[in-house]
Amino acid sequence: MEQQTDFLIIGSGISGLSLALKAARLGTVTLVTKKQRLDTATNLAQGGIAAVLSPEDSFAAHIADTLSAGAGLCHEDVVKMVVETGPDRVRELMTIGVDFQKVATDRELDLGREGGHSMRRIAHTMDRTGSSIEESLLKKAAAEPRIIILENHLAVDLLLASKAEQNSPAGSPKNADQPAGPPFTDRCLGAYVLNRLSGKVETWKARVTLLCTGGTGKVYLYTTNPDIATGDGIAMAYRAGARVANLEFVQFHPTCLYHHRVKNFLISEAVRGEGGRLLDHQGRPFMSKYDPRGDLATRDTVARAIDLEMKASGADYVFLDISHKPAAFIQKRFPTIYQTCRDLGIDITREPIPVVPAAHYMCGGVLTDLMGRTDIENLYALGETACTGLHGANRLASNSLLEAVVFAHRAAEQCTADWPRLAKLTLPEIRPWRADRAKPIEEAVLISHNWDQIRRLMWNYVGIVRSEKRLNLIREQLGPILAEVEHHYQDYLLTPDLVELRNISLVARLIVHCALQRKESRGLHYLIDYPELNDRDWKKDTIITRN
Repeated sequence: MEQQTDFLIIGSGISGLSLALKAARLGTVTLVTKKQRLDTATNLAQGGIAAVLSPEDSFAAHIADTLSAGAGLCHEDVVKMVVETGPDRVRELMTIGVDFQKVATDRELDLGREGGHSMRRIAHTMDRTGSSIEESLLKKAAAEPRIIILENHLAVDLLLASKAEQNSPAGSPKNADQPAGPPFTDRCLGAYVLNRLSGKVETWKARVTLLCTGGTGKVYLYTTNPDIATGDGIAMAYRAGARVANLEFVQFHPTCLYHHRVKNFLISEAVRGEGGRLLDHQGRPFMSKYDPRGDLATRDTVARAIDLEMKASGADYVFLDISHKPAAFIQKRFPTIYQTCRDLGIDITREPIPVVPAAHYMCGGVLTDLMGRTDIENLYALGETACTGLHGANRLASNSLLEAVVFAHRAAEQCTADWPRLAKLTLPEIRPWRADRAKPIEEAVLISHNWDQIRRLMWNYVGIVRSEKRLNLIREQLGPILAEVEHHYQDYLLTPDLVELRNISLVARLIVHCALQRKESRGLHYLIDYPELNDRDWKKDTIITRN
């Protein structure tokens, strides 16, 4: 079944929804999301969105903090643009209904502080900022008749002009007006999309396609990410020939709740920002041993410190303690964390919280320019799917939501400028998805076994601290697994689990490939064989393509 839309947005987080609202001014928007529309990383974000919103703060300070966290790999022009335009985007969120916390006696925002920030600049709605933003954006999108949101629709692969031309005897129409921008390698025409309810693969043609699929956390055994974070956008873009970059920089959040009943509950960075202290099992603070900033050090430093403490003691976790603060303050500032922990038998106003690092955020992704464009014409990547140059080797806390809204706005501006050309674009006929002799998969263990193998290997071999020996071992062990996954993909009818397995297997291989290339330790990539920073050879992005 072939369908057409002006804008095909893959993903329903903050970047996809922000873009959808602005693209609807130009044409029809179809937003596909592989589960429910609220199943996003945005919805789980606790801390907030960083921006210069106080007269005591400055663009220069926010830029400096971002560059410092990024360990020399941030693109300064991108950082400057995001920081300086960020406040307008935050105020825009407020106009659509996001009710950021105010100081009790004033209209002034109650700004929080997190690790790596020199000032209070985190706009938040207590500890449920992401869900507040998601709900406001969804409400606005629901009121827009030009936006259709299709739940339970999982993108499989991108449609490319080069393949359409090969499959059409007459060839497909050329784009007469070559747009200004990157040196495009191909043209995107939309995507094949698996309808989870019908089991059918639909052909969705689009003038513009936007990858807003989130991160890659499910590549690892332990993660703070929702189940949807299987690296789909990065995998699809790579297979299509787009460049991807800096995939070795996987940010492990230092403080994920350690509890047998909860697999991915995050204890916000803001807990340390409000005075929380990391303690060992003897109740001793330890962060001052590793960084002069102590508990307010950046995430890469804190995660490595916890990892070293756990290895030295043999413990499975450490503690985060904020019980020295007044109970009323804790309950008001962190209501979700307080109630979740209380339901599990932990009273954070009286006792410390057991925490452990977990895979959290992909600082690399599909390489884009300042407008969110990829190497492939009419294909954009936004949010965690993209590598814009903002985060460098380590993301500064709460810069991710900021990046998403800023680049959604930039992409909308570019689409508006291109719309006279795009509106006249004739999309060629696309060959429908062919199952050929594929048969239903009858043994789910064929999927679950490989899924579990990949995630355990990545956790044990490509974690917070790495070695060349372990990286080479996993490269060898992934080879047969990836070959088996590809055979499954060719032999069996598609299921959501098979599509996701194919994507995480590819993303795992790309992360290992990037990690083996970088012969130094920088930011989130700590390689014990090369423990020093090497600016002479490696102060640059790690860029790879399918070719």
